[in-house]
Amino acid sequence: MYRIDLNSDLGESFGRYTLGLDDQIIPLVSSANVACGQHAGDPMVMRDTVRMAADAGIAIGAHPGYPDLQGFGRRDMNLSPDEAYSYMLYQIGALQAFCAAAGVPLRHVKPHGQLYNHAAVDPELAAALAQAVRDVDDRLVLVGLANSALVDEGRKIGLVTAEEFFTDRNYTDEGKLVSRNDPAALIRNEEEAIERVKNAIRDGAILSVNGKLIDLHADTICVHGDSPSALAFVRRIREALEQDSIAIKPVSAR
Repeated sequence: MYRIDLNSDLGESFGRYTLGLDDQIIPLVSSANVACGQHAGDPMVMRDTVRMAADAGIAIGAHPGYPDLQGFGRRDMNLSPDEAYSYMLYQIGALQAFCAAAGVPLRHVKPHGQLYNHAAVDPELAAALAQAVRDVDDRLVLVGLANSALVDEGRKIGLVTAEEFFTDRNYTDEGKLVSRNDPAALIRNEEEAIERVKNAIRDGAILSVNGKLIDLHADTICVHGDSPSALAFVRRIREALEQDSIAIKPVSAR
């Protein structure tokens, strides 16, 4: 039987600013990646998001990013591997405390935005992030882009890793995400996106933005639900997977 994890990046509101439809997306996914206050989120939002995820019985993970609230963690920052290691420890530890207070375990770690993208292609940075996860708790699952340096470095030091696929993003011929600055970055046709998800799960391959066949193993699929239309799309993906008898379970349950 095929199985997949559906994950979503949540807890990205802060202060007076609300982002996302967390209360509606949580019942539809199996894992929540909770922002840790650096690219988004704040202590109150972190606590509330952990509570909602705990009540829903889904897996909770840390979603650490570059310290860049204004740029939402999507701008380049020239952090050294040592600095990145420390920022990872800081953020994972913060979310771990909220999980402990709620009486639930922290299950996984998925870096955010440009930190995630850089770690996908920079082995030195990837090694620092993986080591930070291992030093906090070697039972945590490290989530990274499929076929990335982050996944490779995590495996090298004995972490359980989960390779991630993005439902709404195009891929380069090299298997990396097409830059958000490129008009072709996003897949806007829902039927096409759903078929790509099924292909990734069943065949372990998808077509790149240029039509090249890319081998790609998917343990977890990232879905976004920060708008009414995106939320409806998540529902459609979940229904399509269930109709095809594809089990939806968190990566930490493997």
